[in-house]
Amino acid sequence: MKFERSQSQILRQRLEEFPRFMIVVAGPRQVGKTTLVRQVLQGYAGFFVAADQPLERSSLPSEGQVSLVASIGNDGNASTAQWLIQCWTRARAMARTLRDGQRFVLAIDEIQKVPRWSEIVKGLWDADRAAALNLHVVLLGSSPWLMQQGLSESLAGRYELIPMGHWSYTEVQTAFDFSLDEYLYFGGYPGGAALIQDESRWRSYVRGALIHPNIEKDILQMVRVDKPALLKNLFELGCSYSGQIISYTKLMGQLQDAGNTVTLAHYLDLLSRAGLLSGLSKYAGKQHRQRASSPKLNVLNTALISALSGYDFAAARADRSHWGRLVESAVGAHLCNTAYDNCRVQYWRESPDEVDFIVSDGDRLLAIEVKSGATAMTPRGLGVFTGKYRHARQLVVGTGGIALPEFLAYPARHWLE
Repeated sequence: MKFERSQSQILRQRLEEFPRFMIVVAGPRQVGKTTLVRQVLQGYAGFFVAADQPLERSSLPSEGQVSLVASIGNDGNASTAQWLIQCWTRARAMARTLRDGQRFVLAIDEIQKVPRWSEIVKGLWDADRAAALNLHVVLLGSSPWLMQQGLSESLAGRYELIPMGHWSYTEVQTAFDFSLDEYLYFGGYPGGAALIQDESRWRSYVRGALIHPNIEKDILQMVRVDKPALLKNLFELGCSYSGQIISYTKLMGQLQDAGNTVTLAHYLDLLSRAGLLSGLSKYAGKQHRQRASSPKLNVLNTALISALSGYDFAAARADRSHWGRLVESAVGAHLCNTAYDNCRVQYWRESPDEVDFIVSDGDRLLAIEVKSGATAMTPRGLGVFTGKYRHARQLVVGTGGIALPEFLAYPARHWLE
């Protein structure tokens, strides 16, 4: 039995309804968006088109089948507006041949590769709604900010989002039988799971199939970046400093041609949107103070630390300091990756006291301290913070508190309740 992520059930539920909204499946590269949609579409009449694949003609699928249609009538050139319209037109024709109650699904991968895609999709979708056509449309893309730009500019009110984040410990344990230590070191990229016995090969995969495309294709080719070398250096530095609070001044001191704090903050935002590296702000209860704070750097998948570090698996486990940073980074990544909607993840520090993570949602507030050492003493920072913010709850993850596997089994909002 093939493993399916929880979003599969959500997608199936949407496809069982009459198509009131388009369905957008969005998330970082290599988290299984395409695989998930293909798995679900096996039970429906429909076809899957990919804007970034080699272009060759394919026949129409028969009822109840899914067919990869890499191109319709564009003769090997890059996907264009005409290509998108032709794909949609063929899907309409198929949808009209089905019996009452049957649904046809058009899934379009890498939609952001089509110029002016959101404007075209808006016109086609509105025409289908006017005709009450029973055609579901599923959109996928690996460039989160370009997807969001198109969705917010042209398609507001016309879609429902199914977010897909990085794989959790529970998922990789179930799908690939990872131990907790393997998850902490190798992270949660499903494509690399089969390679962990050959660490050199695994490291090459993460660098070549994940890091390089994320930066070179999804950021530098899609968004204006005046200093590409700075962006790359910031990412690498951020991986080495993951789990640490570092001022923009210190960052500029360690980066060549670092520009100013505004540039660094913007580049951190781009890296975060790409699912690579986040710069958590300080919790202060006042927005302007949060924006001015030094960021706490945290990778969004610990594979990124291990792929760029000088440690192999055995050496990483033997170095307690490095392993402690991996554990804290894994907790931070889990919180960031599961904190949807209005749930926020930050940190708190008022020297000499500090709390690793602050999770908030409206009036609910949770202070989290991560402990990977042998001492079970409650950290002083938790008491100071809850004394200052009396409605806050506190939680220790690891030694003396909630076991790490249990914590990683639930999303951020669970621990606020």
